[in-house]
Amino acid sequence: MTALDRALTIEDLKRMARRRVPKQFFDYVDSGAYTEGTYKANEEDFKKITFRQRVAVNLENRNLSSTMLGQPVSLPVAIAPVGSTGMTDADGEIKAAKAAEKFGIPFTLSTMAICSIEDIAEHTTKPFWFQLYVMKDRDFIERLIDRARAANCSALVLTMDLQILGQRHKDLRNGLSAPPKFTPKFVAEMAMKPGWAMRMLGTQRRTFRNIAGHVSEATNLGSLTHWTRTQFDLTLNWQDIAWIKKRFGGPVIVKGILDAEDAQLAIDNGADAIVVSNHGGRQLDGAPSSIRVLPEIVDAVGNKTEVLMDGGIRSGQDLLKALALGAKGALVGRIMAFGLGAGGEAGVLRALDIVAREADTTMALMGERDIRNIGPHNIYSNELLRRQGY
Repeated sequence: MTALDRALTIEDLKRMARRRVPKQFFDYVDSGAYTEGTYKANEEDFKKITFRQRVAVNLENRNLSSTMLGQPVSLPVAIAPVGSTGMTDADGEIKAAKAAEKFGIPFTLSTMAICSIEDIAEHTTKPFWFQLYVMKDRDFIERLIDRARAANCSALVLTMDLQILGQRHKDLRNGLSAPPKFTPKFVAEMAMKPGWAMRMLGTQRRTFRNIAGHVSEATNLGSLTHWTRTQFDLTLNWQDIAWIKKRFGGPVIVKGILDAEDAQLAIDNGADAIVVSNHGGRQLDGAPSSIRVLPEIVDAVGNKTEVLMDGGIRSGQDLLKALALGAKGALVGRIMAFGLGAGGEAGVLRALDIVAREADTTMALMGERDIRNIGPHNIYSNELLRRQGY
């Protein structure tokens, strides 16, 4: 039995990843903005939701499969876009995408990925999603959208909550960069993590390949870093969805919705789905958890669009709670990153398997056989949730 086989929870994988991944890249994943209050609330608020247990029900032939954006999935989960995944483990986005394909769920590539759109298309056989940050250089953004379309991406995930970068103290204190700066401290740490170092030396993918080579001003680490930091578009608005959608020619998922009014604006401007998300607690510290605002947004949206959510999901039980409160599916980023850090592609598969097994067992103990039937009847009433502080 391998160490991955002995991992029973996502927390087990997180501990393994902490031992294997250099501090600056582990902290990049496991951190939030400022006090990290919202980051912590994303997880803590799931604990306030309790299931209704039902017994003496036929539990044969259980089903975890569903659909997301009309496409069949083995579990109503997609891999969320996570920047710099290729620094958690060498060629990390490729490994995570291959794991998602084997598991039968969508993979979302970040604009700020280490591996490029073309890298993912070359190493997978099924369409994936691409996450878009809108930047001031609209010519570059149009080319980026065209590249996603050429790679046969099946959906564009438009992130709306990063017009300005939230400050993450750990990243600043660690001197985070991709590729990393070879300071004495980092060299000493690489000596303590030789597996990570050897794998990273074996690849040429160590910078933001969706940008590097595609922007004339970004010719080295310094200019690439400066270009990226100055490019997030402060003028991004709801009307931008229209030209992005027209350029892409496929479904656009709007990510970063925490308010019912914004949900309606996204729908009014053409969103094919929305993601209730606070950017994993990495942007507005002090914002509510995603799960706390999910019911209000679901109530406001009704059947007008597909509602997904992310933020704080660390188990199959958390997934079921999100579904019970109205989400059609969930995006998971840190689950993927912890699995990747713990064991590469096999680690991501192990993480997804843990979530699926937890969801299956919990669903059965609630007296349900089909994950598509999970709903408000599976948890205690909204009134009770309000009393608990929701």
